[in-house]
Amino acid sequence: MKWSSRLIAIVSILSVACSLTASASKDKDKDKPKEKESGKQVIDSGSFGVFMSGHRVGTEKFSIEQTNFGSVIHSEFKTENDPNTAQQQSTLELTAGGDIRRYEWHEISPGQGQSVIIPNNEFLNQKWSSGPGDKDHEQPYLLPHSTSILDDYFFIHREVLVWRFLAMTCKQDKGQVQCPIKQRAQFGTLDPRQHASSPLAAEYLGREKILYKGNQQEFNKVELKTENGSWFLWLDDGFKVMRIFIEGDNTEVVRD
Repeated sequence: MKWSSRLIAIVSILSVACSLTASASKDKDKDKPKEKESGKQVIDSGSFGVFMSGHRVGTEKFSIEQTNFGSVIHSEFKTENDPNTAQQQSTLELTAGGDIRRYEWHEISPGQGQSVIIPNNEFLNQKWSSGPGDKDHEQPYLLPHSTSILDDYFFIHREVLVWRFLAMTCKQDKGQVQCPIKQRAQFGTLDPRQHASSPLAAEYLGREKILYKGNQQEFNKVELKTENGSWFLWLDDGFKVMRIFIEGDNTEVVRD
């Protein structure tokens, strides 16, 4: 299977082979997350429409930026056609090797909750509150910095995990990337909103034609399987997630 040169660049960017660079970046930048990040490059940006039973219930706007120190993923989720509009924002900062540098979540409405996750020695630590009147809560996790953040409502986090999976399993050969079918990889994940960690298995299922925005189109298909069920993702040849289907939940996510 031939992939575009853009996908090759993304796989190279997200490759975890440079462990020395990742370790140096983690040690140097842990206490300086807002340092100058010249050379910023937008890898992906746009919005997802979230549908339940065929009705649009929310929109997620997102961007993924590559910097000199790693990657920054911004996301904003907002419900649609809801008298009590819910709106949330998140920022996920990763090192050059894909490890967590910092994760922040803010509730804009209807409440004012907030949460932050940062590395603490070899593991992770979360602090959160439900609003101005609530005391701060804290919870440590015996999870490595390489854990993947998969927060509720932020579907772009799944794209980042898929990129990481394919960077691990795909091989470059004479300027082309080949991805083996039916090869699985295991990941540890953390859902900060639920304060829960769980294992996840990712598997590349090959090419598939689906009806997308009224036309038959062929995409790359990946399954993310957890103890609660499977998520199926379809990616174009630019390695962008175009559609997500959550098995058993009657929920579909489509790139606008």
